[in-house]
Amino acid sequence: MTQDVFICDAIRTPIGRLNGGLAGVRADDLAAIPLRALVQRNPQVQWSELDEVFMGCANQSGEDNRNVARMALLLAGLPASVPGVTVNRLCASGMEAIGSAYRAIACGEMTLAIAAGVESMTRAPYVLGKADSAFGRAQKLEDTTLGWRFVNPAMQERYGVDSMPVTADNVAELHGISRADQDAFALRSQQRAAAAQESGYFAEEIVPVRIATRKGEQWVTRDEHPRGDTSASALAALKPVNGAGKWVTAGNASGLNDGASAMILASAEAVRRHGLTPRARILGMASAGVEPRVMGIGPVPAVRKLLARLQIQIDAFDVIELNEAFAAQGLAVLRGLGVADDSDKVNPNGGAIALGHPLGMSGNRLVLTALHQLETGGGELALATLCVGVGQGLAIAIRREPR
Repeated sequence: MTQDVFICDAIRTPIGRLNGGLAGVRADDLAAIPLRALVQRNPQVQWSELDEVFMGCANQSGEDNRNVARMALLLAGLPASVPGVTVNRLCASGMEAIGSAYRAIACGEMTLAIAAGVESMTRAPYVLGKADSAFGRAQKLEDTTLGWRFVNPAMQERYGVDSMPVTADNVAELHGISRADQDAFALRSQQRAAAAQESGYFAEEIVPVRIATRKGEQWVTRDEHPRGDTSASALAALKPVNGAGKWVTAGNASGLNDGASAMILASAEAVRRHGLTPRARILGMASAGVEPRVMGIGPVPAVRKLLARLQIQIDAFDVIELNEAFAAQGLAVLRGLGVADDSDKVNPNGGAIALGHPLGMSGNRLVLTALHQLETGGGELALATLCVGVGQGLAIAIRREPR
């Protein structure tokens, strides 16, 4: 028999631009910030009884190596007796962390866990592989910020190793997604994010980050990526990144960003024991695989699998947080699920095109934002979903708890 699993608290850092306000923060220190905030916000919890910290991280090539979950929890001041594990499902790593904690608690192996996600794309290093032979000179410097490196020739031959923007153009071509529709989708994301930011909507989600500089102490308090001053004409003027005749531009794609997010998951027993307040119940999570060259369509089979398992229709959701890796794939997913391009239910406060996409953080942030929207909008059900590099999709459903 499974037991209910509740989200009891959730917090995130602002999302920084590439080389922006968070550029000077190490990935492990960045990951520790929302963990520390959860501890401070919940002083009644016996943190020595925390069963695990699950943390999503995609790159793990620099300061996020060596099990960043364990390093972050120690840096955050959690007891040394608390274990931590880093999980990697690329763009969906932060959501995978939630699923790992959810399943462990649901099956009775744990009662209290933190699920988190982090990525510092600014600080992702270059790496150099070892030589294939003695005195070899064929080493290649690889950029770990995004995409393929150390490519397996067998993988390239069987499936190709299309870059992320190329996969989005593949999806646009396959599903007939026009450049005009992509730019309109991107503009809506920017406008919605700008309105939410202007109203102070995101303040409840964010823990400010203190930055020590030679000029003194500074604070990053807001998401840096939104461009509320953009326009349809400005987006239309951008050149396609994959050359003439293609559709993906810097304006209708997500950015390279920095950020971290974390949430407390607990069983009903742990809720009572630690004086927590359940904010939402996790209903389930599902994953699916697709061809790598059209990885952006991955949420469609993942969502369908989840809805079939839960016996819920897509129209039942009050909120849908869909990661906007690219406008092309976002539109293809919505149309594949029978949801209108401009639905008010989908990313009502903007998505990754405006807010940014720190890989390991994003899946966690989507669930946090979906929960926040349920509470402010009075909704009951929310769905969060992402596409995943190398051809996957991940989806999770939550139900708001009455308070």
